[in-house]
Amino acid sequence: MGSAELRYVYSMLFTCSALLMPILTMRMLSEDMRQKTDQVLLTAPIGLFSLLMGKFLAALLVYVIAISITLVYALVLSVFVSLNWAVIISSYFGILLLGAALIAVGMFISSLTESQLVAAIVTVVVDVALLLVDSLASLMPTTSLQNLIMGLSMADHYGNFTMGILDFADAFFFLSIIALFIFLTSRVLEKRRWG
Repeated sequence: MGSAELRYVYSMLFTCSALLMPILTMRMLSEDMRQKTDQVLLTAPIGLFSLLMGKFLAALLVYVIAISITLVYALVLSVFVSLNWAVIISSYFGILLLGAALIAVGMFISSLTESQLVAAIVTVVVDVALLLVDSLASLMPTTSLQNLIMGLSMADHYGNFTMGILDFADAFFFLSIIALFIFLTSRVLEKRRWG
């Protein structure tokens, strides 16, 4: 685009992360159920939280390695122009939080089914719905409903990071989603353990 602005790259990472996350998360728990190895995991002498955090952090590490490749863009551009590294660091912090939230959502969906394909399709549908929350807000008749729905928008919260704004409310939003879906996944596994 004739500009040294990397904000567009980080904006595209939002869409790419949402659409590629189902591939990363579809086997997290559904494969264990399909092969019946979940019983071994559920009866192992570790807590459910440790089990889930191990799977979550492993997926997050793969995600971090994948997005770290985009640092090459910044390094190459920094040779030719002066970059605003605060915006770049803020964007990486935001994409890390976004990825962690999408991994938690995908892990929860994976815990609900034995089929990897079903887990992937449902995760794609949920991620696309999360992408379209902004469009849904614009269809609301009142501004209070629009504000409520925009408060649930991952794109809106992530967009602040790409502009270099480190807002605690945006970080808390993503951390809340992570905590909620890890908790819901633990409830699903706890029910399976005793059910």
